Amino acid sequence: MSRYLFLSLCVFFSAAQAAEETTETDAHDLAYSLGASLGERLREEMPELQLQALLDGLQQAYQGKTLALKNEQIEKILAAHEAQIAEPPALPRSEIALVKEQRFLTEEKARPGAREIADGILLTELAAGDGAKAGPNGKVQVLYIGRLPDGTVFDQNRQPQWFSLDSVISGWRTALQNMPVGAKWRLVIPSAQAYGADGAGDLIAPFTPLVFEVELRGAKG
Repeated sequence: MSRYLFLSLCVFFSAAQAAEETTETDAHDLAYSLGASLGERLREEMPELQLQALLDGLQQAYQGKTLALKNEQIEKILAAHEAQIAEPPALPRSEIALVKEQRFLTEEKARPGAREIADGILLTELAAGDGAKAGPNGKVQVLYIGRLPDGTVFDQNRQPQWFSLDSVISGWRTALQNMPVGAKWRLVIPSAQAYGADGAGDLIAPFTPLVFEVELRGAKG
C-alpha cells in the first residue's frame, strides 16, 4: 500500500478508535470530519484520484462485501504504486548531460599538467613552441584530432590546414590566439565554448565537451 495512503488510513482508523471512547461526539459529525480530513490529505497527495472508485472500495471493504478486485490484484496494484512513488523523478536529458560534462571536466582538470585558461578551457602542453601567435581575427595553420569524452574520434586532418579564428568554435578561438607556432597542445573545451545545447548533427550530442590535440604550424594576423 502507498505509504501516503497508509498513513492517511492510519489516521482514519486511529481517530475512529478514539471516537468510540468519546460517547458525547455526534456520530454523523465525526464521520464527516474524518472523511473531510482524509479527503484533504488525498487531494494533496493524489490529486488525480478517482473519488467514486475510492468511495466504492471503502464502502465495500467496510461493509464486508465482495470486492470488485481480487486481493492479489489489489496488492499488486498497491505495490506498483508504492514503487512508482519511491522512484526519484527522472532528470531531463539536458541535466543528465550537464552532470556528466561537469564530472568529465573535473576529472580532466585533475590530470597531471592540466591547467585552466579563459572560459574554463583546459590546456596541457605536449610540446613547447616559440614562434608567432595569431591575433583574435588572424589565421592559423594546424594539424589536429578531435575526440569525444569517450575517446571516439569525430574529426581530424592529415595535412596542415588553415583556419580563420573568426570562423571556428569559441574554444579554439580563445586557445589558439595564445598558442605559439611550433607548440602542440591538448585542449579540453567545455560544451559552452563548443556546440552547446544544439550539438552538431549526429556527431556531437548537446552539452558535449570536446578534446583536441592541436599542433600549430603557422600563424598570421
